[in-house]
Amino acid sequence: MLRRIYIVLIISGLGLPALGQGASVFSARNGKAYFLSDAPLEMISATSNSLIGILSIEDRRFSFSIPVNTFEGFNSALQQTHFNDDYLETDIYPNATFKGKVIEEVDLSVPGRYRVRAKGKLDIHGLVHDRIIRCDVVVEADRIRVKAQFTVFLDNHDIKIPSIVNQKIAEEIQVEIDFDMQASN
Repeated sequence: MLRRIYIVLIISGLGLPALGQGASVFSARNGKAYFLSDAPLEMISATSNSLIGILSIEDRRFSFSIPVNTFEGFNSALQQTHFNDDYLETDIYPNATFKGKVIEEVDLSVPGRYRVRAKGKLDIHGLVHDRIIRCDVVVEADRIRVKAQFTVFLDNHDIKIPSIVNQKIAEEIQVEIDFDMQASN
């Protein structure tokens, strides 16, 4: 009994949670989100390092949120201003979110690499759509890494592009997310 307590204290002291023994929720506060608009006349890309993500390994619930005004790297400051003020209206719709659940019946407490699908609701610009997002998940003893790529269709989220710049902004935006989650409990 004393030996068992000693082993638990060593594991706790090292900050290495045993996945099968209590670490059921993993979260990230500084994940990366990237988007690319590849239009005929211009390519626009931007990155945010403010993605917040959470995954419950017990029920496989998965969600992430990105403060839209944290995207940086546009071709110009004016482009970033138009993105925030005119197109995404970040003062009214500050976050892009996804809330769903991993479809596959996988045990995410077991270290390994998994290709899974998360089915849920994608909310951008105040409009919510059912989506399935394919994710690559790497489970390790002390963290879970999630990477995903998906497309956002501007029409689906009522994001209006003026005709004067419609050849400079793609109707389909490629999005990538990448974040490491640590045990939250």
